[in-house]
Amino acid sequence: MNEERNTIRVEEVDAVDSPPRARVEDAGPRETFERKRDYLEGFLQQKPAAQAAGAPGGELYEAVVDALKEIYDPEIPVNIYDLGLIYGVDVTEDAHVAVTMTLTTPHCPVAESMPGEVELRVGSVPGVGAAEVNLVWDPPWDPQKMSDEAKLELGML
Repeated sequence: MNEERNTIRVEEVDAVDSPPRARVEDAGPRETFERKRDYLEGFLQQKPAAQAAGAPGGELYEAVVDALKEIYDPEIPVNIYDLGLIYGVDVTEDAHVAVTMTLTTPHCPVAESMPGEVELRVGSVPGVGAAEVNLVWDPPWDPQKMSDEAKLELGML
């Protein structure tokens, strides 16, 4: 009985029928597909909503940021915005700008003059009604607050 299980039977044949070929006619009636309404149709035609002038991305806000990027730390060849000294820029509806900033250390040699320069530069931006600078020490500045561009400029990347 064990011999029957382990035996391989071989059958010789002269030819094998070739398998049938698939034909388009065999698929049945052809379905026609109607193009569905494009769900992005209206979305792609919409124009971006205008940003409020004082909101990030708005014209006045960006002009203030550009002015801040023109002020350089006298000891480090990087502007104060990319250096991470600017913690916030708030623009009110009546174009009053409040800048919250810090310095690298409280003993920074420009601790007395830098806030005044920032206020002067921000106040001279066209469209700004009044400028105010709030100098804070908490949270303290650290190199992680710098932009990648500043880190690259200083060889830290």
